[in-house]
Amino acid sequence: VISFSTDDEFANSLDDLVGKSGYQNRSRFIRDASMFFAEMQQRGELNDMRDDEVVEAMLIVHYQHGIEQKLLELRHSNELDVSSYNHACLPHSHTCVDVMNAKGTAKQYKKIIEALQNTPKVDKVTFVSAPLRDSGCC
Repeated sequence: VISFSTDDEFANSLDDLVGKSGYQNRSRFIRDASMFFAEMQQRGELNDMRDDEVVEAMLIVHYQHGIEQKLLELRHSNELDVSSYNHACLPHSHTCVDVMNAKGTAKQYKKIIEALQNTPKVDKVTFVSAPLRDSGCC
């Protein structure tokens, strides 16, 4: 058990933030926020990473029909080591979304993201790095 003291104003704003974020209790919220903060301190955002740093991440691409071939070529290229791939249609948003779980260098990810962001019919590209762990399930 870890505890800390704070003033009432911070405690109330924390409770509001916990609720708005969808967490049911402070402990899980603080755990996740602490892990996120520690990872950002260790590695930073993609643009702050060393070019040669190897990163496992999800690349999420929201797009309109017409770029499927470009995404297929990316999946089968040697630019990233893609371990899994998922496609979904989002009819409410009138968009498609593809999720690639992959491993590559920060430089490779930056190059690919920049190219995708400058591709017509690509609505949004999101990069989500995997957490850093010394041991775990895999």
